[in-house]
Amino acid sequence: MRSMGVMPNCFTFPIVLKSCGKIHALAEGQEVHCFVIKSGFKENPFVGTTLIEMYSSRGEAGPAYKAFGEMIERNVVAWTLMVNGYLLCGDVVSARRLFDLAPESDVVLWNTMISGYIEAGEMVAARKLLDVMPNRDVMSWNTMLNGYANNGDLDACEVMFDEMPEQNIFSWNGLIGGYARGGNFLQVLATFKRMLIEGTVNPNDATLVTVLSACARLGALDLGKWVHVYAESHEYGGKTYVVNAVIDMYAKCGTVKNAFDVFVNMCARDLISWNTIINGLAIHGCGADALSLFQQMKRDGVKPDGIEFIGVLCACTHMGTVADGFSYFQSMIDDYSVVPQMKQYGCMVDLLAQAGLLVQAVEFVDQMPTKADAVIWATLLGACRLHKNVDLAEIALHQLSELEPGNPANYVMLSNIYGDIGKWKDVARLKAVMKDTGRRKLPGCSLIEVNDDIVEFYSLDERHPDSDEIYEALDGLIKLSRSSGHASDLTEFEQ
Repeated sequence: MRSMGVMPNCFTFPIVLKSCGKIHALAEGQEVHCFVIKSGFKENPFVGTTLIEMYSSRGEAGPAYKAFGEMIERNVVAWTLMVNGYLLCGDVVSARRLFDLAPESDVVLWNTMISGYIEAGEMVAARKLLDVMPNRDVMSWNTMLNGYANNGDLDACEVMFDEMPEQNIFSWNGLIGGYARGGNFLQVLATFKRMLIEGTVNPNDATLVTVLSACARLGALDLGKWVHVYAESHEYGGKTYVVNAVIDMYAKCGTVKNAFDVFVNMCARDLISWNTIINGLAIHGCGADALSLFQQMKRDGVKPDGIEFIGVLCACTHMGTVADGFSYFQSMIDDYSVVPQMKQYGCMVDLLAQAGLLVQAVEFVDQMPTKADAVIWATLLGACRLHKNVDLAEIALHQLSELEPGNPANYVMLSNIYGDIGKWKDVARLKAVMKDTGRRKLPGCSLIEVNDDIVEFYSLDERHPDSDEIYEALDGLIKLSRSSGHASDLTEFEQ
């Protein structure tokens, strides 16, 4: 354009400056800024606001403020961009000072300042500003709601939600998402049901994905099936990320056939689709099917990633094919340039350990370029109980005592190994060690779905109102199991 002698105008410069900001070409942007000044456009509001935006996006608050000061007419957009520029640079104090100086302000400027406080973790200041904000709209409330959710203050998030004069889909998703990020999956389902009962706002695709994820974590198959039907009937069934969540839900709830049927009928698949179904099949022992799908994925031209190989290696573990596992592991490195991470190394250790190759598993750990984490040593410890290898179990516990000194579950595992082979003195010694740590192993917990509700049971739990009937039924199952020749250790339930 310049070589042809065509002069840029106030519409050309913003486009070029925006491009410089997006591709992080600050030096070129500065050159364009110089040309802006020479061309007499530095006072133009369109050019000025773009300069503020370009410099702010690169953390250059000083040049941004200089461009702001050179503008003769500063509208609310310019003030908002400059306030946001300071916030992007982490200077909340200067942002608030400029905010207070703004001759006019709109909802966007107020929300920008409130969001700045939230990003800085200053929730009290954010709430104070919201309280004095004129003409608050639902998005203003949502900004604060999501702030509490993102900062993990779910109690304040609940209060804010109930305090809102009206809620939209973003309000509900903010509350549900907050519960999900906090690991409160029971509350995710309860809030979703409340949303349906109140009926003022319908769930959208983001809602359904979060709820399906909660169903997967809790094993809430019936509700998950209902959400699947809802998604299909409300035209969300064609969205790949929703279908991926459905596949994940079915797989984690144990209905692998349903997961596979959904996968087969997908209109479009992405890498996450393949990852989800292959890992789901592998975890549930369908190793041959998982590997077959992996080969089909490669034939379809989809390049696997590290997560894909976790499922593949898990499949090899279930099938006991150690040589194939090593072949896939090496192919991951050589053919797909995937650098093994702790999870892939953990899969290899599990592959060797489950096959009884415990010495080779320890040698593999010693050869790892990074120090093994607690998960890998716990995997080895668990395999030592399976194969009754006390010596390596003691080595694993020694490593775990350094990585997780306060985790009593590791001592319990070694104690069980001692008990399995009749080393009762060592069992007593470990119990004394556990007592000295002052920590107790958390009891085992199970979640089951009963009458459209999730019921939580702990080991030897007597809190349930029907516990007498439950234990009576369990006692009957134990007797039936033993009469059928099943020899599992069920003495714990008879105490």
